[in-house]
Amino acid sequence: MDKIAVVILNWNGVKLLEQFLPSVLQYSEGASIYVADNASTDNSVEFVKQNFPTVKIVQNTGNYGFAKGYNEALKHIDAEIYALVNSDIEVTKNWLKPIIETFDTEKRTAVIQPKILDFKNKEYFEYAGGAGGFIDKYGFPYCRGRIFDTVEKDEGQYDNNCELFWASGACFFIRKEVFDYLEGFDEAFFAHQEEIDLCWRALNDGFIVKYNSQSVVYHVGGATLQQGNPKKTYLNFRNSLLMMVKNLPEKGLFFVVFFRMVLDGIAGIRFLAQGKVKHTFAILKAHFSFYSLSLKYYKKRKEFQIQQYYTVKSVVYLYYIKKLRVFKEIFNSNQNIKK
Repeated sequence: MDKIAVVILNWNGVKLLEQFLPSVLQYSEGASIYVADNASTDNSVEFVKQNFPTVKIVQNTGNYGFAKGYNEALKHIDAEIYALVNSDIEVTKNWLKPIIETFDTEKRTAVIQPKILDFKNKEYFEYAGGAGGFIDKYGFPYCRGRIFDTVEKDEGQYDNNCELFWASGACFFIRKEVFDYLEGFDEAFFAHQEEIDLCWRALNDGFIVKYNSQSVVYHVGGATLQQGNPKKTYLNFRNSLLMMVKNLPEKGLFFVVFFRMVLDGIAGIRFLAQGKVKHTFAILKAHFSFYSLSLKYYKKRKEFQIQQYYTVKSVVYLYYIKKLRVFKEIFNSNQNIKK
C-alpha cells in the first residue's frame, strides 16, 4: 500500500493535464500519481501515456461526474491517504509534507484542505475553498477568504491551522479507511457540494476536518463548469437541499429546510430581475428534483447528527443586509473556530 496517492480526475482535459500535471510530478516526491479518466473523448489518456509514463491511469467506463468518478476510480487505488486534485491545480514545493505530518500525528483528523489561492491572481484566495469552509444554519456554504462573490487578498490572515466544517473538493485529502467507511461521495450529487456532504457525514461520525496553511496550491477554477452555468446553479441548489435532509439534526429539520427553500425562491426572483431567466428555471428544476428525492434522502439519515453544525445563523443576512464582506467580520475574528 502506498502512503499517499495523488488522484486527478479528468474528462476531456488534455490541455489542463499538459499545463498542470508537470507541477504535480515535480513536487510530489514519494507519492503515486494517478489520472482517473471519465471516458474522455479527446486524446487525454494517450497524451498521458506518451508524455508522462510514470503516471498511472484508471479508466472509468463513463462520464460519472466528480462523485461517482472518484468512487469508481478509488476502488482501484490502494493508499493510506488519497489526495483528490482537480486537473486545473498547480501545486507547490513541499505541498504534501505538512499534510502527511498532520495525518501522522492527529489520528482523528480524517480530511484536510490546503490553502487554495487563485492561479490567475496569486495574491488572492480562490473562490472554491479559500482557506476552508463552513455553512450557516440554512446550509449556505462560505469560506475563510471568500464570502459569496467577495474574495480576499491573502495577507496571512488565515495562516492558523484550524478545524473546518468542510474542505474543498478542488484539493481534498482524506484517509482511505475513512473514505471507505463513509462509502465515498454521494453519487446522486454528480458534482457540487458532494465534498460538503462527505465532510458533514464524517463530522457526524466523530472525525475531524482541518485546514493546513503550510500546504499551498493554485486553482484556476471553473475550468470544467463555469460559475455562470445554469447547470451549476441547478446542482448547487438541489444538492444543498438533499444534503440538509440527510444530515441536519432532527429537531427543526422541517423548518430549516422550508426556510431555505423560501430563500431559494428569493434568489430565483433576484436572478429574474437580473435577466438571468435560465438560472431561475434552474432553481425551479432543482426544487422539483428535490421533491422527488427527499423521502429517499430522509431514509439515508444516520442515528446521530451533530447539533452545532453552523457558525452563524444566516450568512445571507450578514452579507446582503448587514453588508459584512469578509470572513473575520462575519465570524467575529474567528473566536469560535477550534484550534
